[in-house]
Parts: sequence; C-alpha cells; structure tokens
Amino acid sequence: MEENVRAGRCVVAVDGPSGSGKSTVSRRLAAGLGARYLDTGAMYRAITWAVLRSGVDLADAAAVGKVAEEVELRIGTDPQGYGVTVDGVNVDREIRGPEVTGAVSAVAAVPAVRALLVARQRELITHAGRIVVEGRDIGAVVAPDADLKVYLTASEAARARRRSAEDAVDVAATAADLARRDRLDSTRTVDPLRQSADAVELDTTELGIDEVVDRLRGLLTERGVA
Repeated sequence: MEENVRAGRCVVAVDGPSGSGKSTVSRRLAAGLGARYLDTGAMYRAITWAVLRSGVDLADAAAVGKVAEEVELRIGTDPQGYGVTVDGVNVDREIRGPEVTGAVSAVAAVPAVRALLVARQRELITHAGRIVVEGRDIGAVVAPDADLKVYLTASEAARARRRSAEDAVDVAATAADLARRDRLDSTRTVDPLRQSADAVELDTTELGIDEVVDRLRGLLTERGVA
C-alpha cells in the first residue's frame, strides 16, 4: 500500500466501546483517505496472548509487564490487510479467541503495558503521517493533537448484536461480556475508556458503515485535511 499513501499529515483518533463499529469504520476510512490504519486493541490482545502463553499470573502486574517488555510485537498498518506477530508468530486468529478476549482488559490495565504500547503507538503514528487510529484512549492519551477525534457509540443491544454476529456466539452472552469489559475498561486506574472533551460523538445504532464513514469524511473536509 506504500505507493497509495497520500502526502500531508492527517491523524484521526477513533475511540469507543466494543461493538460500536470502530474497526470496520476505521479501516474503510483509512482506505478512502489513502492513509494507514492502526488497531491498538490488537496490540493489547497480542500482549495478552503472550502473557497467557507464558503462564504468568494475570494479577502479577510486574510479571505481566516483564512479558510485555521481552516479546517482539509487530503490527501492520495497511487497512486492506494488516498482520500481528509475536516473536515472529502470526497471531491474527489467536488474539480474537475467547481466552484472549476474557483476559485482555486485565492485561491492558497494567500501567507498564500501557506505557510500553502507548509509546509504540505514538512512534507508528509519527512515522505514518496519515493514519486512522482506533482504540479506547486515542484522542485523550495517545494522540491528543489528532486532526479529528471521534467517539463512536451505539446502544447496548446493537453492540451485542453486531459482536455476536461477528463471533457467532449467543447475543445474551455477548451482551454480558461487553458489559463486563466496559466496566473494567472504564474504571481502570490508568488511561480508562473515556470520551475526549473535544471529540465528536457519533451514535451508530441506526447508521450503516458507509453513512458513518461519509460523516467522518465530511468532518475532515470541514477541517481541510481530508
């Protein structure tokens, strides 16, 4: 994709809870902008996979942080097809499994893990120049000077329905898991899930992906950075 990346800086920060449409919207927006795409959640999932593989106690913050420091994490930024590897092993499928999903909030709450990955994310953003970054603390922490900050949300029912369709699991079970993760991510001590004060909030409950992307493109055009 290198030859398709346009010139000029453009950083878009897309935050919000699981099931709000962040990933699909961010990838499609990045492709349309000729920009890079960074899934910060995949980075936390990759570290979680490594921690689970190591067998250390999730409650042992020092041990979890040590694993994060020692593994070699690589993530692509091509919106058409990025890959995640840990110590040279592709973990694209593994990091989306239920074991990682169940543990990622605990690992992401470890201050050492967050400090390490936030620094890495900032490096990737600086190198890319034009990039759409999605996560939970992008506008508030990772890229506070982003050209556009967006907070995507949706009703609990819509979020559960979308995520259960993606994962082919029961809607009720998905809703309970999303509520659990929202609670953990919103109450952690370091960099909790929250909406940046200057972010544009967009409820995607009744909107299709193309509608959401079009609205974001319009906001970027207004700012002169599309």
